Amino acid sequence: MSAALVVPGPRPRRSGRAGKLWTYLGMLLLVLFCLAPIYWMVVSAFRRASDIFAISLVPQPVSLDNFRTVFAAGQGFLRSLLNSFVVATATTVLTLVVAVSAGYALARLEFRFKRAFMIGVVSTSMFPTVALIVPMIQIFSGIGWINTYQAMILPSLSFVLPLSIWNLTTFFRQLPNELEQAAMVDGCTRGQAFRKIILPLSAPGIFSTAIIAFVTTWNEFLIPLSMTNQPSVQPATVVIARFSGGSDFAQPFGSQMAASVVVTIPIVVLVLAFQRRI
Repeated sequence: MSAALVVPGPRPRRSGRAGKLWTYLGMLLLVLFCLAPIYWMVVSAFRRASDIFAISLVPQPVSLDNFRTVFAAGQGFLRSLLNSFVVATATTVLTLVVAVSAGYALARLEFRFKRAFMIGVVSTSMFPTVALIVPMIQIFSGIGWINTYQAMILPSLSFVLPLSIWNLTTFFRQLPNELEQAAMVDGCTRGQAFRKIILPLSAPGIFSTAIIAFVTTWNEFLIPLSMTNQPSVQPATVVIARFSGGSDFAQPFGSQMAASVVVTIPIVVLVLAFQRRI
């Protein structure tokens, strides 16, 4: 008499509600961890100088004194915002011009030492800024570039460009070659196929790279601090660090928080404006 074959049934699935709950809880903790410093910055910006070290979650009372101090005539904060915008915009434009061309060439063309070139591009981003500041100061001092925009743009470009090339190379590789080949069969040259087919399709990668380059340059502190000593050309990050409260010990903290809120607004607007293209 043969034994009956027993086929094990499917294992009961665990309830997905517990897993989703832990996932949402982890996401919530991550969001709180990231937003807590920003929230405290905003709260501190609206406190009075006498209440700057208070630990209440809401400023009581709400004060605009810190913002009045920031935009006072002698601070030069509006000029520093303009300097930051010029440096960040110029760096972003130059980064996109070079990174798009280099990324497309690395993704589509085959040439000798291609892998070595890619490794070299990535390795240049590993050098710390502190190690390169002194040689750049010596070079720029010799050619008279100290206290100029280009003394901030070129060093920032050298740090932003490697990551931008790597990102766009990866993005261009994900686009199928058949798109360009079909366009070339229809009579387009490789350049026309790139402009009319590849470039519009790569808009999400280009906008993402542009935002990364702009935000990185906008927040840069060490390079402009080392390359400028005149308030007329210093960006907002350097001017914020040099706010002085005079005889009031707590005044610089409130002014710095208020200025930081103002500096953060363009970044938020930029991301919200281009989020659909990322």
